[in-house]
Amino acid sequence: MIIRSRGEKIFSVFNHLFLVVLAAIMLLPFLHVLAKSLSDEAAVMAGYVGLVPIGFNLRTYKYVINNYEFLRSLYVSVVVTGVGTFLHVLITSLVAYPLSRDYLVGRGPITFIFIFTMLFSGGLIPTYLVVKGLGLVDTLGALIFPGIFSVFNMIILRNYFASIPDSLEEAAKIDGCSHLGIFFRIMLPLSMPAIATVCVYTAVGYWNNYFSALIYINSRNLYPLAMYLRQVVVDTSSQLVDLNPEISNLNPQSVRNATVIASTVPIIVVYPFLQKYFISGIMLGAVKE
Repeated sequence: MIIRSRGEKIFSVFNHLFLVVLAAIMLLPFLHVLAKSLSDEAAVMAGYVGLVPIGFNLRTYKYVINNYEFLRSLYVSVVVTGVGTFLHVLITSLVAYPLSRDYLVGRGPITFIFIFTMLFSGGLIPTYLVVKGLGLVDTLGALIFPGIFSVFNMIILRNYFASIPDSLEEAAKIDGCSHLGIFFRIMLPLSMPAIATVCVYTAVGYWNNYFSALIYINSRNLYPLAMYLRQVVVDTSSQLVDLNPEISNLNPQSVRNATVIASTVPIIVVYPFLQKYFISGIMLGAVKE
């Protein structure tokens, strides 16, 4: 049994209290929006709803679920997130693996170049010109390809690959395995915690990304869910009615709240399955023994 000093106990109590307060700050707005989305429309209009629903109303959720624009945007977000996450993990890991090997010539300068681009990006206008020059404007490619590589995630994967014993790679080479074979058959299966961590980071980034759609997408048929959500939240009540006349029978504020909750459900459902990998993927890759 480890005996802790009085200062350590006080520090531990302070940490727990701080984390509880921080968790409450994160959770209370979500609970408030959830309560408003489930409450009677009159209570929402009067401003009586706090953290507990007043009454019970699912009309707004029925509207959101049956709304064609919401379903279309949901489909676009699922496609962009799925394809983008797969390509991101594949390309980032293919870059991270050779940079984790000590025998790679020029590993230091190459890593420095990558880190330099993370600190000093090309800027918004040059990026737009590149996307436009490639003919990706107003296509799903404009939502996918600009985010298929991340230096931060590359560093996480590189550190994790570096923590895997070199003896495994040497044994595979003796058996005649190529570098690609070592990567796909040994490195990736052993790096699932780090891969899952990068998947979470990337998927959430793609799912919440509305800025790319705001810049590159002109057609409403290609709006991702984040862009549709932004439009619902920002537009006035009259604009929402013009956008969809069915909303005239509902409280626009309740519709906004229900749309926000519905858009977060997929991430909330997926995250618990990857949570066990989330912390271990970062911590195990942070130290090389």
